[in-house]
Amino acid sequence: LPHWNTISISGYHIREAGSNAVQEVAFTLSNGKAYVKAALEKGLDINVFGKRLSFFFNAHNDLFEEVAKFRAARTMWAKIMKDFGATDPKALMLRFHTQTGGSTLTAQQPMNNISRVTIQALAAVLGGTQSLHTNGFDEAINLPTEEAASIALRTQQVIAYESGAANTADPLAGSYYVESLTASIEDAASRLIEKVDALGGSVTAIENGFIQNEIAASAYEYQKKIESGEKTIVGLNAFTNDAPEPQAAFSVDDSIREVQIKKLQKLRQERDSTITEHALNEIREAAISGSNLMPPVIKAVEQKITLGEIADTLRKVFGEYKPS
Repeated sequence: LPHWNTISISGYHIREAGSNAVQEVAFTLSNGKAYVKAALEKGLDINVFGKRLSFFFNAHNDLFEEVAKFRAARTMWAKIMKDFGATDPKALMLRFHTQTGGSTLTAQQPMNNISRVTIQALAAVLGGTQSLHTNGFDEAINLPTEEAASIALRTQQVIAYESGAANTADPLAGSYYVESLTASIEDAASRLIEKVDALGGSVTAIENGFIQNEIAASAYEYQKKIESGEKTIVGLNAFTNDAPEPQAAFSVDDSIREVQIKKLQKLRQERDSTITEHALNEIREAAISGSNLMPPVIKAVEQKITLGEIADTLRKVFGEYKPS
């Protein structure tokens, strides 16, 4: 599969858990290094698989810090891949998707979230994102309504077709402030990556709780600043009003669930149960032995095994992650 994107290395959940911009870059790229090392240990060519790696970042509220974050990450990843021996320019590229920050949205005065999402989306575009997801303004309350999803889409379209922000690559390059911020983030994130490396890499740093503790400390400090008023969140701790909080407007027709249950029942009745059992056993044996899971998984899907059945089989072998 020459054009298959093997993995999207995510920093989004790291930021949503409470990390700051420096930690998001550092821990995401540290995770990326762990994946690259694992691939190299299996004998894969970095100039081949490196071109198929992509990243997934968060866009937070501080416009210039976010632009600088993306710029720093791109430079850092190119250096990291060169250190691993990559020579193909495409293997040095940090291709990334961005989603606006869900944790920044407020249930209070939710229309303010349209402005937040717009600023975050603009930061991602100015920072060079390859693709973008804009959140609905009501996602602090419920799943996005059709109206909220439409506004989120139109926000992207206004930026793309009216603002001119996407007309040139890296339009803020050369700005003293942005260049200074970029260098500062790169320096701080590089030092944090060195700490992770000294612990034995991302896997060890996660297992011993270092990364979780760093994120938790940042989340605590951020929340303290909000509660003390040092950090202004419009409509939450400043510029508030007495209007009641809006109620959830999104609802799902429960008949959809019944339709899906019936479809699954029909599928299981019509397929060969012996073949099903054999296919799931092959997945289980591959998981236990540590061999490549993809061939038996693909075979199982071809035999109409459901995603839930495959996941349940793997769960019985590997268990589930339990935070310590």
